[in-house]
Amino acid sequence: MVATKHDEADSTTSPGPAVGVAAPPRWTVLNPAVRGATPADPRYGKIRGHQRAPSGSREFKELTKRDAQVQLQHELDRLLGSAPEAHRALAQGQLDGFARLFDRFLRDEGPSVQWENIERLPENAVCDYNSLVQPSTDLARCMLEKLVVVKLNGGLGTSMGCHGPKSVIPVRSDLTFLDLTVQQIEHLNKTYKANVPLVLMNSFNTDEDTQKIIRKYKGLQVEIYTFNQSCYPRINRDSLLPVPKTCNVNENMDAWYPPGHGDFYYSFLESGLLRRFLEEGREYCFISNIDNLGATVDLNILNFLMDPSSGEPAPEFVMEVTDKTRSDVKGGTLIQYEGKLRLLEIAQVPKEHVDDFKSVKTFKFFNTNNLWMKLDAIKRVLDNNTLNMEVIVNNKSLENGLNIIQLETAVGAAMKCFDGGLGINVPRSRFLPVKKTQDLLLVMSNLYSLQHGSLVMSPERMFPTTPFIKLGDNHFAKVKEFLSRFANIPDLMELDHLTVSGDVTFGKNVSLKGTVIIIANHGDRIDIPSGSVLENKIVSGNMRILDH
Repeated sequence: MVATKHDEADSTTSPGPAVGVAAPPRWTVLNPAVRGATPADPRYGKIRGHQRAPSGSREFKELTKRDAQVQLQHELDRLLGSAPEAHRALAQGQLDGFARLFDRFLRDEGPSVQWENIERLPENAVCDYNSLVQPSTDLARCMLEKLVVVKLNGGLGTSMGCHGPKSVIPVRSDLTFLDLTVQQIEHLNKTYKANVPLVLMNSFNTDEDTQKIIRKYKGLQVEIYTFNQSCYPRINRDSLLPVPKTCNVNENMDAWYPPGHGDFYYSFLESGLLRRFLEEGREYCFISNIDNLGATVDLNILNFLMDPSSGEPAPEFVMEVTDKTRSDVKGGTLIQYEGKLRLLEIAQVPKEHVDDFKSVKTFKFFNTNNLWMKLDAIKRVLDNNTLNMEVIVNNKSLENGLNIIQLETAVGAAMKCFDGGLGINVPRSRFLPVKKTQDLLLVMSNLYSLQHGSLVMSPERMFPTTPFIKLGDNHFAKVKEFLSRFANIPDLMELDHLTVSGDVTFGKNVSLKGTVIIIANHGDRIDIPSGSVLENKIVSGNMRILDH
């Protein structure tokens, strides 16, 4: 396996992809044979023989599954034939990985979790963050030398009306998610005289733009590596056949998709980075979404993982969870099932138990997707072929009206495959995602200050929780329009709840306190005057302020 590292002295880029994967210019795997299981490989899912039987019977369903598998493999072989010879091995590995995922999709019947078999969480399953001990400076330095930070950077900013990677959206003081992340790692390295590398898992959607941007960080004290997650063909929902006609992604990018962050494990292995970091003596990786501004390296958690004085075996997989609120009822949670901790997502819940799943009393925690894993355990699970994550079926419609499905997996779902899995109940401050402009309003406000790339809640805030904010999609969903509706960001220090709907604008130095609801009905417009103080108010109707 051959790969290339991001080198500060090298600013060249390789050409765009010509096959069904956008290979990263800076860390390119030339021989991903590890992934390339074929139908003849014993690791590849076998299909039992079938006999024809009347429609509606189990035998008929099995037969149709077999036919779907055979037809899909035929189409994948055709796609592979369209790949240039130089990229054939890489395309082969990608398409074989997709074939295995498709095979599991066909075989999955019924819910992956039997509700009545869910067990109560053991007392020691979730550790209280407040019980963790902060390490000394010297110990912290030694521990940091064994850490790798991974940021999931495969998403686009299209849902917020932005082009390119979501990580390049400005979120605070004209700094982007990526800027803040790099600042955090550089400050960590300078403070502790350490060398913690930053690894970005890109997708074919974000890789090219990310490569251009990270050049500006070359003078900083942080080593940056990138690798690409897989690029899989979308499937026609009716025929269950691949949408793309050739392996050239650029020819029809809508026909391909990155298969969720659960693809991290295989892609990390194939990139050569897993082996590299193990050879360097690294022990743990910390993985989080790049749009979670609260997901910083925490030395107390690192000390908990690496403290040799505990006498206990080091946990292989740790999931940061936090207390569930009404904003988090759809988020994944931790359960005990078949004697092991595992992640339960709402998609796995039978319809009759969805209300139980959303209950804060029944399930107190939810997954922040901040994960800590032992690197040698990742390798063992992959080498032993024991990685098993639930298939997520994502139904979508393309712009041309074609109904498609894309098969995905979630990185946290692998928890059950590791030994010594644990949860840590962390403060809410470690979960600060920016999914919508209402989240952007929070992180841009005076609720937070910026310190070395990290957002810190103001001590003037009287409550540990953040306000609940809901902005109307029709007028606030896109970043550009959202920004145009605020002369500057209002004072939110004493805000509990804000709902804004309709054509509403805010003047300068507005202060919002308590519960504020502003509703402009269709055809109406509300201009909140500069200097306004709204405390426990409902504003509705039509109020316009015009220049004369």
